[in-house]
Amino acid sequence: MACAINLLWIRRNATMATTKIYIIYYSLHKHVEYMAREVQRGANSVEGIEATLWQVPETLPSLVLQKMKAPPKPEDVPVIKPEQLTEADGFLFGFPSRFGVMAAQCKAFFDATNELWKTQALAGKPAGVFWSTGFHGGGQELTALTAITQFAHHGMLFVPLGYTFGSGMFEIDEVKGGSCYGAGTYAGDGTRKPTEIELQQAFYQGKYVSEITKKLTRN
Repeated sequence: MACAINLLWIRRNATMATTKIYIIYYSLHKHVEYMAREVQRGANSVEGIEATLWQVPETLPSLVLQKMKAPPKPEDVPVIKPEQLTEADGFLFGFPSRFGVMAAQCKAFFDATNELWKTQALAGKPAGVFWSTGFHGGGQELTALTAITQFAHHGMLFVPLGYTFGSGMFEIDEVKGGSCYGAGTYAGDGTRKPTEIELQQAFYQGKYVSEITKKLTRN
């Protein structure tokens, strides 16, 4: 009888276990931050998921940021250290595009994960990407493709959206970022903000990647 009760307790607690999703991003003019917060909302809509926001360290001097008219970093989002990645079950990485690839701040962060790479501490963990570019030719797909190399070296599992977002993937009546690789937005000259459909796709991506991560960690 005691053994049966113990088994029930173990099964119930295994079911109730929390799956941790880290949403890690860099945002200079808040476009990616807007997307990241929606990704987090989508992730946390999944039962049993605990999604938290993290910023990668800034590499630009404060004087340069001032001249670029960059807004202050949000105080409610902590800066992550590479070793903290091992605490998460899955990831969503967000970044603006710089000449068709992820921003240098994000690349510097991945470069700092060398010790994790040596031990393959992140191998088998799912990861998705979302991004912001200035315009159509600014890297909406190339930015995502070049990010996948970071995951491959760590043995992480890239989770693309495919066309699971449904009719939203085929929207042509308005400007919309994103692709089968993940959610995206356009910044234009810097004044454009993510549209409703771009935010919907970000929410969906957070939910989608979280559901897959949950299946991988519970089975």
